Amino acid sequence: MLSKNTPVDRGQAVGAIIFVLGLGTLLPWNFFITASQYFNERLTLPNITANGTSSVPTKDYNYDSWMALLSQLPLLLFTLLNSFVYQWVKERLRVAFSLVAIFLLFTLTAALVQVPMQPDTFFSVTMATIWFINTFSAVLQGSLFGMVGLFPSRYSTLFMSGQGLAGTFAALAMLCSLLSKSTGNADEKSSPLGYFITPCVATLVTLFCYLLLPHLEFAHFYLNRSQNQVVTEKNGLNKDMEANGMTVSDPEESQERSSVFAVFKKIWLMALCVTCVFAVTLAVFPVITVRVRTVYKDNAAWDKVFTCVCCFIVFNVMDFLGRSAPSIIQWPSKESSLFPAAVLSRLVFIPLLMICNVQNSKLTVVLSHDCAFVTVMALFSFSNGYLASLCMSYAPQLVRLKDCETAGSLMTFFLVLGLAVGASFSFLLGTLV
Repeated sequence: MLSKNTPVDRGQAVGAIIFVLGLGTLLPWNFFITASQYFNERLTLPNITANGTSSVPTKDYNYDSWMALLSQLPLLLFTLLNSFVYQWVKERLRVAFSLVAIFLLFTLTAALVQVPMQPDTFFSVTMATIWFINTFSAVLQGSLFGMVGLFPSRYSTLFMSGQGLAGTFAALAMLCSLLSKSTGNADEKSSPLGYFITPCVATLVTLFCYLLLPHLEFAHFYLNRSQNQVVTEKNGLNKDMEANGMTVSDPEESQERSSVFAVFKKIWLMALCVTCVFAVTLAVFPVITVRVRTVYKDNAAWDKVFTCVCCFIVFNVMDFLGRSAPSIIQWPSKESSLFPAAVLSRLVFIPLLMICNVQNSKLTVVLSHDCAFVTVMALFSFSNGYLASLCMSYAPQLVRLKDCETAGSLMTFFLVLGLAVGASFSFLLGTLV
């Protein structure tokens, strides 16, 4: 129970900053996955030989598959390392350095829009950029999840909501880019340039918000509460023990953080649940969902924006609403057996999306209409956001205050593990459809 001297979050400033920090952590993944059309167009340009003639037709670079793989591998590796090494590198340094690196890599991607390059070279540079930007993103996510775990649970929900908005943010930026090209208001290069400048600005705003956070009274209280609360409780306990003639033991022992394995034993169910949630999601999104086509093929304007609207925008808007919903209601509870059952029930979305109107599908198309696809996508994405948010919110509640950062880092690792498992499984599903 907090004392009456606990400061309040005036104007919900801390809540707003944590929301922005959540948004900033997923900008790299969302802006590269949503820009699939731009990258594939750059990679289909013919290679030019030294004498100015076109070489043989370009190969299939399979951008989407490689993008997913090279995004998840560094995330998985460095999120695991972050769970163990965060004690030796200060959180402030980890977060600030990661955000600066992400800003520089987004700046490089934006600059390359104006630079003519051979497809082979462009592919290599892009894949290297994806690898490194997701490496820094992994360090950033693990650090911020641990920090947010020190605040009341509703701030974890706000952080997850911010992550959900990152996808909507990227999808709307892409929609504006597509519309500007179709109306002739922008040339071929200015539209993608504007698209990639957007995350550059957003990353700078995220860095500013992070640096501002410790200077707010409410945030300062919770960021320092772990140490202060332990000292206060210990001093009071020592006085009581001395008054009763009891020996006071060395206080340093009780201040030690639990081992990573000890923390995992307390949160293993939430860790497995968040892995399952994201494994199901990435198994079909976007590998299967981007191949779904509208039944209104004669409407050229709608056909051009169908994937952006019905796949990316619907997914990200409903995912955002799902991540925000736990601030209103949290059901099932963390103790309920219905919670893992709800997580496993999402497996039904895999066959449902596979029988939608997928282009050149090997399966029988059952849900052919646009409305059927949008309905399935809405339920699929809402449940993703809602259950993932509950997992990340529940986990810190299962451990001691001093172990919240370790729990947050571990949960981030298992979240990314789910993404990696889903991305790997998507190769198989892609061949079946």
